[in-house]
Amino acid sequence: MLYRVSRLLLRALYGALFRLEARGLENIPAHGPVILASNHISNFDPPTIGIWVPRKVSFMAKAELFEIPFVGGLLKKLGAFPVKRGGVSKEAIRSAISLLQNGGTLGIFPEGTRNNESGSAKKGTAMIALRSGAQVVPVAIAGRYKLFRKMYVIYGKPIDLTPFLHDDSPDVLERVTEAIMSQIWQLRNSV
Repeated sequence: MLYRVSRLLLRALYGALFRLEARGLENIPAHGPVILASNHISNFDPPTIGIWVPRKVSFMAKAELFEIPFVGGLLKKLGAFPVKRGGVSKEAIRSAISLLQNGGTLGIFPEGTRNNESGSAKKGTAMIALRSGAQVVPVAIAGRYKLFRKMYVIYGKPIDLTPFLHDDSPDVLERVTEAIMSQIWQLRNSV
């Protein structure tokens, strides 16, 4: 209930303030595990990629936010879970894989931090996708969070990871990461 109400309120707010338009929603599978992998330009990005999606989207959020009494409780109720920054957060990876194995939807930023240009991405998204068997939908946020300026969130077709599923080569995570980021940047440049 809280998630649905928040989504509706944020949809109206983002629509009015940023003139946010969603494209490609039909590319998001209605059932089964899905990863929405997006570029990351602002702290406003999680709602941007989640408010138009008919499914509940869970996100990793920096662990420090969960230590703030009201904020931490609210994030948990909205489906977020903590990730420790600066290293590999095994607990966050386990939580992500568990969520996906239960048919959930995970919103994730492969770059790991806000980045306005096409920077390097971390391999965590690729690892989570391959271990969970989730479909990866590339998402691009185009525009800037400036009042009353047009912004877009574009959902691409799921990326076919079949060729990588039984690939034991040492660079498989790098290649999957490159495939994901390539699709994100193609979508971003399509606007």
